[in-house]
Amino acid sequence: MPRYGAQFGPDLTFLGVAPCDHTDATTIQGADVVIVGAPFDGGTSHRPGTRFGPQAIRQACYLPHDGSRPHLALRTDALRDLDVRDAGDVEMYSGDAERSIADLEGAVHAVTAAGAVPVILGGDHTVTLPDATGVARHLGFGRVSMLHFDAHADTGDIEFGSLYGHGQPMRRLIESGALRGDRFIQLGLRGYWPGPETLAWMAEQDMRSYEMTEIGARGLDTCLTESFERALDDCDGVFLSVDVDVCDPGHAPGTGTPEPGGLSARQLLDSVRRICLELPVVGIDMVEVSPPYDHAEITAYLGNRVVLEALSAMAARRHGLSHDPAGPLLHGR
Repeated sequence: MPRYGAQFGPDLTFLGVAPCDHTDATTIQGADVVIVGAPFDGGTSHRPGTRFGPQAIRQACYLPHDGSRPHLALRTDALRDLDVRDAGDVEMYSGDAERSIADLEGAVHAVTAAGAVPVILGGDHTVTLPDATGVARHLGFGRVSMLHFDAHADTGDIEFGSLYGHGQPMRRLIESGALRGDRFIQLGLRGYWPGPETLAWMAEQDMRSYEMTEIGARGLDTCLTESFERALDDCDGVFLSVDVDVCDPGHAPGTGTPEPGGLSARQLLDSVRRICLELPVVGIDMVEVSPPYDHAEITAYLGNRVVLEALSAMAARRHGLSHDPAGPLLHGR
């Protein structure tokens, strides 16, 4: 099968990076990072529209789409210092979750097996099930930990009569053995779901969830440091899953299930940068950007910058920088 391109709209790559085809290993060979679009919103429980997320995230930038983005603080240009390619969208029909999940898992596994880090643009959070499973198939079940930013735990069992949806991927990942419950860390939870039975199941799996009240009381940096220790214990890599609704709706209005009282955009970007600087990240997904509910592309811009912040930090880590630089801006590299 040739490169599918974009499922919705023109075939644009992420900020102008080179295209590739996940079904043709020769086009991925040598890549450090491969962007994969997952335009699926068949698992949404409230507002749809995340099928248009990949396209919005790829192009949400006021700078030329020239495959270059120098980072002021880190002194890296992730799109040039790393070999970043874009495999286009996996063809995902939102009316057939099982087929779409299987196809996306195959694409992510192909990217990982080729030696690249997959960065998946969602789509609703259903896609994290095939995303993390595809990585674990190559690196080993139980060998990858999870750092999960979200307002919601996404550990539901059966919703709307289905095992698959954006409120259930984390339970499915643990039940399948792809990821370990005791190496599953969630940050930013808040609100009024899930209920006692689901929380009891989470406790049985020894999951660690940092609710916003705890983050506020103890500090985000403290919670991150603590979570890193668990993530690195007896695991070979970390999968980073970012649901944009981890941020307060004032910072990310374009999402399906907005929950007031979340992180700021700055807190999320700083967290992503620190994670990708300090940890061996083996996969990333950026999910739940819903353009129909966005205002002035606020959420799409944040999704784009989360990806860029992650890539910039990965490039800096490769160059030997292991901490976030502080102090005044220094001109020159």
